Amino acid sequence: MGLRNKVKLEFLSRPENVALARVTVATVAAEVDFNLSDIEEIKVAVSEAVSNAVIHGYEEQTNGIITLTVKLYTDRLEIIIEDAGKGIEDLNRALQPGSGSDPERMGLGFVFMKSFMDEVDVWTEVGKGTRVKLVKSLPGVCKIQNCVRN
Repeated sequence: MGLRNKVKLEFLSRPENVALARVTVATVAAEVDFNLSDIEEIKVAVSEAVSNAVIHGYEEQTNGIITLTVKLYTDRLEIIIEDAGKGIEDLNRALQPGSGSDPERMGLGFVFMKSFMDEVDVWTEVGKGTRVKLVKSLPGVCKIQNCVRN
């Protein structure tokens, strides 16, 4: 489907830049008919992905680069968060609830992302980084798994 808008932003792996990512995505999402609840869910999913890059990908070092790409299509919002951090050793385990590597955290980031977005894809390579793609269908767009066919 047709691309309506695109924003690409690079920022340092600093915790305060999670808010920058949230505001950027919310601004693009507000261009269409997402309701406030949808926008909040999108912001939480983005917060989780960016926080993972800061905390786990770069192990809280503030000089790493995180790239946020937001694409608004006629049928969906697509968000990509990329880092060049340490990568995820066991992706299957990381995608499970409560599997975080930090005992101070609940390990529910990917669970939140999956529950709030229509699609979550994760690519990772140890020593090279991680790429998280989040997709949310625009309001009123038929999702393949939910389409009613006659």
